[in-house]
Amino acid sequence: MSTWHLVDPELRPALESWTPTTLNADALSDLRAQRQQAALAAMQLDDGLALEMSERNLEGIDGEPPVRVRIIAPVTPRANRMGILHIHGGGHLFGSPEQSLSLSRPTAARHNCVVVSVDYRLAPENRFPGSLMDCYAALVWMAEHAAELGIDANNIGLMGDSAGAGIAAGLSLLARDRHGPALAFQNLMFPMLDDRTVTNTELNPATGEFIWTRENNDFGWRALLGCEPGSEEVSPYAAPARASDLAGLPPTWIGVGTLDLFLDENMAWAQRLIQAGVAVEMNIWPGAYHGFNSDPQAEVAQRARETRQAWLARVNRRSQA
Repeated sequence: MSTWHLVDPELRPALESWTPTTLNADALSDLRAQRQQAALAAMQLDDGLALEMSERNLEGIDGEPPVRVRIIAPVTPRANRMGILHIHGGGHLFGSPEQSLSLSRPTAARHNCVVVSVDYRLAPENRFPGSLMDCYAALVWMAEHAAELGIDANNIGLMGDSAGAGIAAGLSLLARDRHGPALAFQNLMFPMLDDRTVTNTELNPATGEFIWTRENNDFGWRALLGCEPGSEEVSPYAAPARASDLAGLPPTWIGVGTLDLFLDENMAWAQRLIQAGVAVEMNIWPGAYHGFNSDPQAEVAQRARETRQAWLARVNRRSQA
């Protein structure tokens, strides 16, 4: 079923220049090279924001390798700011903190907060739980070094897109179960939550035609898990939709488009969170496909970016009341 007629008209120009790519080892190598070039270019841009950036190499958890993080903070020092652990997207296969500076820098500036972005290990070279443990190491470090960072240890939350949002959701479960740092919120844009979407034979026919397709989703999950998606042995920390107990998770924001492959799994997870007593706000944008929020001009993308940031502002205000 073609869903072109369902695409928001202002999002169509981006799709017209989009070249469909079915991911495999060769395509992944090329895509990583392209993303690396884009990240280097992003580092050279001057957005005029009064922020400083630095890098740290953190000690891994339980003997895991060191973890590189990029720290983005307001130039003017202040204590007890909100802290955000940012986890970039990329299907578990590609990406870096530098790839997401167009999100992390404006977020730090708007909320006068500190953003720590994790350069987690990528699949398929590193299977689950490598990426999750890298992010957990960064979260523990943030909480333990809150005073040094100028953040409130009781106001640390998670922010992620796509696979990064899925890792964030798994991280919230892990932090709860390990009695790790308490999380104030999780802010998740079209999270990649459920490997069983790969094997679901009754998928919504209006989703998954553009950008992140069913074929690419299959490749991404196989790369991360090292086994068949849908297998019984898949951990809920890898695929949070599999978690049987969602109680005790932090207030959650979820955003997704009606044409996104993850629409149904996101809606189902939001419903289960609500049933578990978690405060949830979910926004669904008509005619929007996976990754639509990066479009600089489309009104629906601008609205999505603003809605996301407005939710963060409300959470931050409540924490300081």
